[in-house]
Amino acid sequence: MDFLKKLGIKEKNFGASTGLNWIENTNGGELNIYSPTDGKYIGSVYQATVEDYEEVIKISDEAFKFWRTFPAPKRGEIVRQIGDVLREYKEPLGTLVSYEMGKSLQEGMGEVQEMIDICDFAVGQSRQLYGYTMQSERPQHRMYDQYHPLGIVGTITAFNFPVAVWAWNAMLATIAGDTNLWKPSSKVPLSAIAVQNIIAPVIKNNNLPEGLFCLIIGKGSSVGEKMLNDKKVPLISITGSTDIGRHAAIQISKRFGKYILELGGNNAIILTPEADLKMAIPSTVFGAVGTAGQRCTSTRRLIVHESIYDKVKNTLVDAYGKLRIGDPLNKENHVGPLIDKSAVALFKDALNRLEKEGGKVLFGGQVLEGKGYESGCYVFPAICEAENHFQIVQEETFAPILYLIKYFGDVQNAIELQNGVVQGLSSGIFTNNMREAELFLSAEGSDCGIANVNIGTSGAEIGGAFGGEKETGGGRESGSDSWKAYMRRQTNTINYGTTLPLAQGIKFDI
Repeated sequence: MDFLKKLGIKEKNFGASTGLNWIENTNGGELNIYSPTDGKYIGSVYQATVEDYEEVIKISDEAFKFWRTFPAPKRGEIVRQIGDVLREYKEPLGTLVSYEMGKSLQEGMGEVQEMIDICDFAVGQSRQLYGYTMQSERPQHRMYDQYHPLGIVGTITAFNFPVAVWAWNAMLATIAGDTNLWKPSSKVPLSAIAVQNIIAPVIKNNNLPEGLFCLIIGKGSSVGEKMLNDKKVPLISITGSTDIGRHAAIQISKRFGKYILELGGNNAIILTPEADLKMAIPSTVFGAVGTAGQRCTSTRRLIVHESIYDKVKNTLVDAYGKLRIGDPLNKENHVGPLIDKSAVALFKDALNRLEKEGGKVLFGGQVLEGKGYESGCYVFPAICEAENHFQIVQEETFAPILYLIKYFGDVQNAIELQNGVVQGLSSGIFTNNMREAELFLSAEGSDCGIANVNIGTSGAEIGGAFGGEKETGGGRESGSDSWKAYMRRQTNTINYGTTLPLAQGIKFDI
């Protein structure tokens, strides 16, 4: 395939990179990668060993000693160049993301566009790493705070966003003066290798040292655990399940490291009687079936007022009947495959559990077979009637299942249902009632990190801080002031006088 050649993807690839060089070690075992699109073999990766990891860390640590002295605006210039080279490779990289992961080609291209956008954001941020000046209570003293680089920033990414989440973290960490170590999902490692190949010329052409952008592809039980427990990695950003995040947080906390957690989502949209359904229905469908329901921001619950429930249900069933499911590289299709057959099994199990709890599958839910579906990873997105307290509804199933939940009375009852889960990532309400909208956004409203009015749960812009509360982990990435997470804060006091007054009026004479 031409796009693989353009990206430097070979039949056999190595799993450890220092940004300029690949560690050619075959002792870690070979990982074969197949596309969920057609089930065909794409290539393989020789997984990194713990010894490879140690070598990469050593080189990255040396690079940090140089990079922290590089002026932040000049670091921003490197990021600008990375953004430009990503523009050149947007089409082949977006195609690989789509083919390796299974998301639609439009979404694959959109993911690379996110990378470009965060580069642009980070370039501007490189000149705005602000601290604050404070008034001292002591005469002839000046106080201020400032931010310094942390060191090596580790980023552990999930399969559903093979490249964009790395960029959210890496570009901000780079302008902050940190070096980067990336451990991608073993389900989509080729996209990560492609990114390393794309940015390597930027490092080389600017005569920068290796170690600024490192990659490690290896087993979680060996390389992953080593990373979590490594004091040389002061911050690790982790995207994954709540269980993975809980384990990682414990391990990192034991060494007093820092972490950013982007974990499970059980996102809901509320439709009140005053919702504009012409806007709400398309938004709900995209949120529920986009990326085959494998986004952390996917719409999983639709909480609908009783007065419009039947109309919404019938309209949704009609909309789902028009979905085109198939090869994600075909721009005519809406929905591609799930990532693998284990995800299909989870999809089927969730629907079985729903029916045992008293729920009902209204539409969809089939595993698709026959021509075009040979990989065994295609399913028809399901619409289900459910109640919020069902155990299966309380959990996050990473698949295209939309639970319709009826609410009665005023919007506060809907908000209580929405908040009545352990996750707290994204949320939305459709209403033309200003009071309902403002209540939803107030302290009494949504308890999620993201709360939208007349917008769905999926499709966040990079300019806002991304992340959630409760078992979503509490982390924030991407825009706003998220750059502060990648730096250490320091308070400074300068005495430019000739006496030594103490704070709080304490006297100490000798």
